[in-house]
Amino acid sequence: MNPYILATLLFGLGLGTTITFASSHWLLAWMGLEINTLAILPLMAHHHHPRAVEATTKYFLTQATAAATILFASTTNAWLTGQWDILQMTHPIPTNMVLLSLALKIGLAPMHSWLPEVLQGLDLTTGLILSTWQKLAPFALLLQIQPNTSTLVLLGLTSTLVGGWGGLNQTQLRKILAYSSIAHLGWMLLILQFAPSLTFLALLMYIVMTSSLFLIFKLNKATNINTLATSWAKSPMLTSVTPLLLLSLGGLPPLSGFMPKWLILQELTKQDLPLAATLAALTALLSLYFYLRLSYTMALTLAPNSLTGITPWRLPHLQTTMPTSIFTTLSLFLLPLTPAAITLLIL
Repeated sequence: MNPYILATLLFGLGLGTTITFASSHWLLAWMGLEINTLAILPLMAHHHHPRAVEATTKYFLTQATAAATILFASTTNAWLTGQWDILQMTHPIPTNMVLLSLALKIGLAPMHSWLPEVLQGLDLTTGLILSTWQKLAPFALLLQIQPNTSTLVLLGLTSTLVGGWGGLNQTQLRKILAYSSIAHLGWMLLILQFAPSLTFLALLMYIVMTSSLFLIFKLNKATNINTLATSWAKSPMLTSVTPLLLLSLGGLPPLSGFMPKWLILQELTKQDLPLAATLAALTALLSLYFYLRLSYTMALTLAPNSLTGITPWRLPHLQTTMPTSIFTTLSLFLLPLTPAAITLLIL
């Protein structure tokens, strides 16, 4: 892709998200979301592969549907209450409509079925943008609305269950990461109405851990589980760290991924929702199973010592490794900073 076109598209991505961040009016927020969607479509389709074009079409249709629903809900809210302000979503009907359309935008269960298919049709770099940056603008709106409704807990529990269940039988890494994304977003939605700051913390931790995993898979040129078995020949040190990163995504102590889950379960218990906390903790075990599957393939299996198994390390790669090392370090060692994170979020 022409670097000037790439720079324009990336600027469009940043501009769309920033407009949504800065807006207090529904029309402006909707414009930001539309700019965001239009900027990522050429990045998704630039490979001219049938799978990429199919993924782009599916993404466009789902995002257009969600954006139209948001516009309709905000117009309904203005008609019912006389307010276009995002913070003035007081009527339950438009509030639930916006909530469901934002859930469709970020791929929450039961509106999740487009996400694994779309992610599978993209390369790892665009998949990284879709899994991290594209979640920011809808979550900014969710944090502003803060809908006080039981729909949130229901959506959150459904997402954690579907995210864990759907990833069990997958062999494609991008689909596994898509289901992992659905499960993590479910955790964020569970706690949104009780402690929005914890949702923000969980979103930040999810972005850090997912970014590091995408960058590692890109470094190893891995797209399915079988290719992970040869990664020891390409980068042995990184291969020894990756299982820890996967366990961090699963939420095991003493790794960074344990922090948001621990705080969310604690808050749910404080809010007299022990059943929701128990169900969320049990569904996390489903996700942990497929993270352990990937860890087993990388660390405890050796590929046949054939030519394809031992030659990849001879080929130099052009990817910069600094972002990978920074994100991986953050994904593993942030747990001792939990008190500082809580203090910053309360302030």
